[in-house]
Amino acid sequence: MADLDQAREWLAQAAVVTALTGAGISAESGIPTFRGPDGLWKDYKPEELATPEAFARDPRLVWEWYNWRRERIAKAQPNPAHRALVAIEIRKPGFTLVTQNVDGLHDLAGSGKILKLHGDIWRMRCTECGANCPNRRVPLPKLPPHCACGGLARPGVVWFGEPLPEGIMKEAEHAAGQAQVFLVIGTSAVVYPAAGLIPYAKQAGARVIEINTEPSALSNVADCVLQGPAGELLPQLI
Repeated sequence: MADLDQAREWLAQAAVVTALTGAGISAESGIPTFRGPDGLWKDYKPEELATPEAFARDPRLVWEWYNWRRERIAKAQPNPAHRALVAIEIRKPGFTLVTQNVDGLHDLAGSGKILKLHGDIWRMRCTECGANCPNRRVPLPKLPPHCACGGLARPGVVWFGEPLPEGIMKEAEHAAGQAQVFLVIGTSAVVYPAAGLIPYAKQAGARVIEINTEPSALSNVADCVLQGPAGELLPQLI
């Protein structure tokens, strides 16, 4: 309780707050994490499918997996942790949400200022003309899908081995560097460059508050570690 009280005080006093969210916050809405046992699909590991090489080799197989993921995500709803972040955004004009998640639950909850480091599963990008369009059809009527120009479409996400969007990463670094409180929610803190935002924020003077169900690579760096479900702890923080 002492840690929770301290975190609540830091959050109340901060004018500029940045939050970094990972798969753990979505897991509480029933979306399996990449690294959990439920992340497997037909005996394939995500690392074997979420790559440019896999898509070049077998676009239909990759799209079958993404179609399956989209169907599962479509059934999920934002949880109290997502809604608590919306409440913080309303109260703090200097709030930025940085997410590693591609599921769109933050959008559904009502978050406005979101930096999506790894893209959005509900968008498609044409491999020919480069068009980037929203698409929420579930299930997809044709696999693999194609753009209006006739080109092959790919999911609008960042795959293993691809760089993060440069402009979004710069905005995320700026938000981390300006933050007085840096919330880290439901992330293993092992995927870079996103994980690098945490020490960056701390070195810039932010109080780092971790919320996770289990210890992470960040736990010995954080100023305050709150262990438990984000859906329970975040509402208590506000």
